[in-house]
Amino acid sequence: MEYLISLVLVLLSGLFSGLTLGLLSLDTQSLARRAKRGDKAAEVIYPVREKGNLLLTTLLLGNVAVNTTLSIFLGSIASGLVAGITATALIVVFGEIIPQAVISRYALWFGAKTILFTKFALILFYPISFPIAKVLDYFLGDELPTTYSKSELMDIISEHEESDLSDLDADEERIMHGALQFSHMRVREVMTPADKVVSYDENQKLTNDFFTAVNEAGFSRLPVYSGEPTNIVGILYVKDLIIEDDNISIKETEEAFERKLMIVKSGHLLDSVLARMLKNRWHLAIVHNRNGQFVGVISLEDIIEEIIQQEIVDEDDEVDE
Repeated sequence: MEYLISLVLVLLSGLFSGLTLGLLSLDTQSLARRAKRGDKAAEVIYPVREKGNLLLTTLLLGNVAVNTTLSIFLGSIASGLVAGITATALIVVFGEIIPQAVISRYALWFGAKTILFTKFALILFYPISFPIAKVLDYFLGDELPTTYSKSELMDIISEHEESDLSDLDADEERIMHGALQFSHMRVREVMTPADKVVSYDENQKLTNDFFTAVNEAGFSRLPVYSGEPTNIVGILYVKDLIIEDDNISIKETEEAFERKLMIVKSGHLLDSVLARMLKNRWHLAIVHNRNGQFVGVISLEDIIEEIIQQEIVDEDDEVDE
């Protein structure tokens, strides 16, 4: 009978110890997200784990009570030295090390399976644990949420992609990395500089040579200038040229030439430019420097390529074999 009682006390010690480490290691935000997605284990654990200080106080009180009882009980059936050594060995090995090592690895599953025991302990020790927990809540406040920097999130994403336990693939990793980085990038880092921009004078005639040059350029929208290439006055929509008359100038077209422009500064952040483009349905923006001088263009495609971290290739682009 004495051995049975000792065994029960050791098991209780291990349970309290393991649950202390296991349940408190579960992040409340993660539990809330899992519960929202229908994870049954998270659903039953979250209401208990949410009251962190009450749970901690209860489990520690239970652990101390069981360990003290075990020491006293062993002292009644063995000599003081033997009881002390035996109690220490049992508590350290079977009451601390093994249960903490096991339960910490399977905290969610084990916590859900023993939730009734945990709730019973909360009720049993409530008269003592509740006031202690309230004091801790008052002085320490709520648990600090777990937050990560963007670089840490990128590392976490990479770790998930490399893990056999995750269904995250390389394409998703690349796109998420791009999405986390692009909002810190500025227009000047992505734009096509002015000396590489294909543009035409508003007085350019719609000749066969012109159509050939436009087709070879492979762009759907082209800046149009007046007099000097830096004086951009509109956008030429290539797809609309098909309905225009031949040998008229660009500025005389009815549909292909649009004088409305979206102008951005070279120092603007990409996320704000993307938001403006989507809101106003612009695919091309003219870039000015701080002095209002034309320095390049940026397209919606340019920004998307930064997000997906891959060049968008269409039928007009040359592909390296």
